[in-house]
Amino acid sequence: MKLLSDLLKDLEYEASGEPVEGRQIDRLIFDSRKLSKDCIFVCITGANFDGHDFASEAARMKASAIVIEKDVLLPEDNSLCIIRVADTRRALALLSAAYFDHPAEKLKTIGVTGTKGKTTTTYLIKHMLESAGHKVGLVGTIETIIGSEHIPSKNTTPESYTLQQYFSEMVTLGIDTVVMEVSSQALMMHRTDGFVFDLGVFTNISPDHIGPNEHSDFDDYLHCKSLLFRNCVTGILNGDDEHLDGILKDHTCTVETFGLSKKNDLRAENVELINNGNTLGVGFDVKGLMEFKAVSSFPGRFSVYNALCAIAVCRHFDVSTADMCDALKNAKVKGRIEMVPMPANFILMIDYAHNAMALESLLTTLREYEPGRLVCLFGCGGNRSKLRRFEMGEVSGKLSDLTIITSDNPRFEEPQDIMDDIETGIKKTDGRYIMIIDRKEAIAYAINHACDGDVIVLAGKGHEDYQEIRGNKYPMDEREIIKGILSGS
Repeated sequence: MKLLSDLLKDLEYEASGEPVEGRQIDRLIFDSRKLSKDCIFVCITGANFDGHDFASEAARMKASAIVIEKDVLLPEDNSLCIIRVADTRRALALLSAAYFDHPAEKLKTIGVTGTKGKTTTTYLIKHMLESAGHKVGLVGTIETIIGSEHIPSKNTTPESYTLQQYFSEMVTLGIDTVVMEVSSQALMMHRTDGFVFDLGVFTNISPDHIGPNEHSDFDDYLHCKSLLFRNCVTGILNGDDEHLDGILKDHTCTVETFGLSKKNDLRAENVELINNGNTLGVGFDVKGLMEFKAVSSFPGRFSVYNALCAIAVCRHFDVSTADMCDALKNAKVKGRIEMVPMPANFILMIDYAHNAMALESLLTTLREYEPGRLVCLFGCGGNRSKLRRFEMGEVSGKLSDLTIITSDNPRFEEPQDIMDDIETGIKKTDGRYIMIIDRKEAIAYAINHACDGDVIVLAGKGHEDYQEIRGNKYPMDEREIIKGILSGS
C-alpha cells in the first residue's frame, strides 16, 4: 500500500470528498476494466472511451480515489477522495513516476525524437554503450528490451504507467542506461512527463503523422517534437535540418549539433559509399568534437547522420573510438536496411519503408550505389489511405528498374484491389513491373531472377513477422521465407 499524499506530491490539484491525508492506495489504474478496491483510478479521455464515464463504477468497486479533469456523476454515498487536475494524462505520468519510486532518477535516460532514423539510432546507441560495458535497456517501435526479455511494441512510446513500470524493471535488473524513441504523440499526450531526460536527441523532421487522429498540421507536429528540448538536460540535434530553429523554440537545454556542414559541433567529412558485392555501407571522417575514421554497415548519407548522432550521444559516456567503430561495423537492426546474406553476387535487404516518403529516400540512396538493377518488392496495407498506394507505386516506378507488386497486410480488403491501386500509381511512370499476389512467391521470383550486381529491396514489412488478413495475424517472417527459398523448401 502507498499513501495517496506521497503520490500527489508533484501534482497541482484540488481535492474534495474524503480527505487525502492518511488515505492509502493499493494500485494505480487507468483502465476501467481493471478497477479494484482501494485503487486510485485516473480517468483518461481516449479516442473510443472516456474513463470519466466509469467514475461511478470506481465508487461501486470501493476505489480509494479518482483523478478527474471534468465533472463526473457519482453516487451520493460514495467514499472516494476526488482529485481534480487540469490534465489527467499528465497526472497519470506524474503519479506513475511516484508509484514506481521515480526509477528514471536511477537511470541515464536518452530520448530520441524525429521523423526518420529513431529506431536505427537507438539500436546504434545501445550497441555502442554495451560495447563499452554499460547495461542498456531500450524502448521503441519494434520492441522493449529489458535484459534478456524482448517485449513486442504496440506503440513507439508506451503509456506513461507502462513506461515507468519498464524503468522500474530495468533498475531491478541493474540496468544503468535506457535509450528510447520518443514520438510526437507521446510528447503531446504527456507519456514522458514525470522525469527529465539526461539527453534529448533530434534526428530530423518532415511532414508526417498529420491527420484527424494525430496532428492538425505541420506546425503542431513541429511543436510537439520541440517539447523534448524543454525536458532534457542536454540536447543533441541535427544541425543541418531546416527546422532546427523551430525545434529549439523555448528550449531549456544545453545544445550540441551534428551533421555534414562545418557549422556543426560534430561533423562528417569525406563521405564515401562502400559496395563490396554482398553488402553496402558508408565511410567518413569524424571531425570537430572527436576526430577518427568511421565505417557504417548501413548505406547512404542518412546513415551518416544516424551514425554521427550515436557518436555524439556516446561521447557523453566516454565510449572509446574503438568501441564506437566496432559497433558501427557490426550493428544490425531488424527490418531497417537489414542486409540478408546471399550465396550469389547480388544484394538483398529488408526494410520497413511503408510510405512514399520513406520509400523514395531509400531508393534514392540505393541508386547512388549504381546497382546493376534496383528491384523493389512491396505492397500496401489494407483499410488505409488509397493515396499512399498511388504515391508508392509512382515512386517505385520512377526509381526502380523493376517493381514487384505484391501483398502486405490486406486486413479486410482484397489483396488484388490494393495491388490494382499501386498499379494505378506506377502507370504514371515508364517503370517495369509485375504483379504476384502471394508475397512468398513474389520473394522467390525476386531471388530466382536476380542478376549479378542487383540490389533487391523487400519493402514495407521490416521487423513484422506476420501478415494480417481478415482480422487474423498469420506467421510470416521474410527472413524465414528467404531461408526456405534458398534451401529449396
